Amino acid sequence: MRGIRASNCLLAIGLLLAGTPAAAQDAQTARLTREIDALDAEVTRLESTRAIRKLQRAYGYYVDRGLWDEAADLFAADATLEYGMDGVYVGKARIRDYLMRQGGGRPGLSYGQLNEHLQLQPLVTLAPDGRSAKARWRDLAMLGHFGKDAAWGDGIFENVYVLDQGVWKIAALHLYVTFVAPYESGWARLQPVKGDWRSETARAFPPDRPPTRRYAPFPDPFVPPFHYPHPVTGQTYREDRP
Repeated sequence: MRGIRASNCLLAIGLLLAGTPAAAQDAQTARLTREIDALDAEVTRLESTRAIRKLQRAYGYYVDRGLWDEAADLFAADATLEYGMDGVYVGKARIRDYLMRQGGGRPGLSYGQLNEHLQLQPLVTLAPDGRSAKARWRDLAMLGHFGKDAAWGDGIFENVYVLDQGVWKIAALHLYVTFVAPYESGWARLQPVKGDWRSETARAFPPDRPPTRRYAPFPDPFVPPFHYPHPVTGQTYREDRP
């Protein structure tokens, strides 16, 4: 795509400069080339942002239907995954096993299982070199089993992505779980957690590393760290501010 754009731009420059004196042509060519390079870089960044959004949304759709292999294949080879206080799982194989165990221990969903994970509110920040990126998302979940149980879930993703041989992949997926609350009583009746609130999956299938951050879910007012500065003030959010 970039080669096609560059060829078209060079053709456009040639047509614009036809009949212009040589010295003026050199100056105009240099100026137009700079403008075209800047536009080309911006198009590339926009395409990368779109690809990252597509990548994360694909993750949500695969998890929805228990397609653990497909979900795991979205990750880089040395990627990490961290949900809540479950700790850090390293590498595609470990990530695949963790997701499958979380989803019931087998590919696909069981009869009557609901496992919807909406990937919402994306804010993507590309690195200056365009080779990596960070993004913040909201995960809104509807969970349960027909005739047995139902729950709402909410959390914030702060993820890292990497461009690997021309393909965007997830390098680090970190879900800060806000709550998982029964549908009937909702989050208003949740009790503060006491001590260890790892999932049953993490207890039976220990992580490779401990959690990177300790916190308590709702009703505690924890604020997951922001990877980006304030878009107007440029200030970085500080948890210890008065």
